[in-house]
Amino acid sequence: MDEIDRKLIGLLQEDATRSYASLGKEVGLSGGAAHERVRKLRERGVIRRTTIEVDPAAIGRDVVAYVLVDGGTWMGDTAERLAAIPAVEEAHVIAGPASLLLKVRTAGTRRLQEVLRQVFEVEGVTSTQTVVVLETFFERPSDPQVELRL
Repeated sequence: MDEIDRKLIGLLQEDATRSYASLGKEVGLSGGAAHERVRKLRERGVIRRTTIEVDPAAIGRDVVAYVLVDGGTWMGDTAERLAAIPAVEEAHVIAGPASLLLKVRTAGTRRLQEVLRQVFEVEGVTSTQTVVVLETFFERPSDPQVELRL
């Protein structure tokens, strides 16, 4: 991946509806060449999908919590069972004070409590610790330029 690919990714992260002509103009390529570059980035899995960003609070999901999950042994379907809980947005195997870290987003603390019960029912889960977010200063996508600036 070169500097042009990184710039294309950054531009698409800002606005995925940009035309290939517009993208090409920004990086010094023709629209067709920009299209080909983006196609190759998709083929290689660098661009996983094109989507929109929805404000969670606008759709009533304004409570964010991070849940540390511990357990003795994880059964083969742990990831699938957690993925089946719609409020669980992310699940990560971690090193540290627990085995898994979940990002959960719900419409209120009562719903959060229900989700925590669902998580606790997953086979292998022995304990959870929950941190509720009071305010988010910022969130940002992965910046393809960051490695170049370090």
